[in-house]
Amino acid sequence: MSEVAWLGLGANIGDPEAQISGALESLAADPRLELLRVSTLIETDPVGGPPGQPRFLNGVAEVRWAGEPEALLELLQAVEARFGRERQVPDGPRTLDLDLLLFGERRIRGPRLTVPHPRMDQRTFVLGPLASLEPGLRIPSQSGSVAELLAGLGSSAALASH
Repeated sequence: MSEVAWLGLGANIGDPEAQISGALESLAADPRLELLRVSTLIETDPVGGPPGQPRFLNGVAEVRWAGEPEALLELLQAVEARFGRERQVPDGPRTLDLDLLLFGERRIRGPRLTVPHPRMDQRTFVLGPLASLEPGLRIPSQSGSVAELLAGLGSSAALASH
């Protein structure tokens, strides 16, 4: 059985556009994953983390996954590691950041995985790309569509398309 999932894509050091593109190629090479759609990448200011870090390039991808969500998380983390991801500084600079945002309608609360991804409903860099592909998409446990949630945040973050 397969499930539609939404992935968050981000990077802010090295060559973010090339790293995100390479990550998508790596993910699509896995026989369990079918890449359905990818948003336009947007440039955003970092949220939290150390001051002075570069702006992020962010986007989302819609995929079909033939497996359990924990196995998808393991694949995402393996691809991050392949692209030099280090987890030393919370909210710090990243060569690649791949997040499992949504997995069908499931709600998961475990030691390694929380779905829907925490605070995704408060993040312009997640909601903007999601709304560009699927404005009526609803996040389990949230009222309103991603487009409505995005509108509720206002334009506090500067976004530039790539």
